[in-house]
Amino acid sequence: MPPATVSQTSPVPDTDPSRTLQALLDQRYSCRGFQPQEVPRTTIERILQLAQRTASWCNAQPWQVVVTRGAATERLRNALLAAQTQPPQPDFPWPREYHGVYQARRRECGLALYDAVGVAKGDREASARQALENFRFFGAPHVAIVTSDEALGVYGAVDCGAFVSNFMLAATSLGVATVPQAALASRADVLRAQLGLAADRRVVCGISFGFADDTHPANGFRTTRAGLDEVLTWVES
Repeated sequence: MPPATVSQTSPVPDTDPSRTLQALLDQRYSCRGFQPQEVPRTTIERILQLAQRTASWCNAQPWQVVVTRGAATERLRNALLAAQTQPPQPDFPWPREYHGVYQARRRECGLALYDAVGVAKGDREASARQALENFRFFGAPHVAIVTSDEALGVYGAVDCGAFVSNFMLAATSLGVATVPQAALASRADVLRAQLGLAADRRVVCGISFGFADDTHPANGFRTTRAGLDEVLTWVES
């Protein structure tokens, strides 16, 4: 029997890839309350397979990822919490300062989160407790620690940032919630010791992930985005 052929008159699906991307971008948010249920290993591997398509400088693909499950997540969570009395030791320097509109956006995000979880403005004790949730991974059953090669410097970190973005979009497409966390990179020393990271790996950030707890108040707010008029400059002559 000859192979089936596609009729020349078969309707072509009316698809617009940009709408699919728009839907994922609109759906993704930084989840700060997770269910304890683990994500199937096959789903995690699919997320990583999709994120692996990330573009990078000279196709260097500098990212390496350590993903925790089960007891390893709990061990790392406890180690990070225990280290909070020590000075931070990030591999990359923190921003020198947030100023102007950057400080305004940072403050807007922070106040919206605190309002969602019932932290009163000026309540430093409550805000400190909320900040510690970073090191509890907001209850997530998994954390992915993203590292770059030391020799690649800032460009390796930039490539890893693109990988992180694609990881989150891939996760969203599979019903998995995520939160990117620079806070975890503040304890690069703990991560290095607990996860056996090589000396030439530099911690860029972590991504806690799992299934969202839709009843958690922290998941009830969304951040805003600047309009194109704030970020775009045309040069035409």
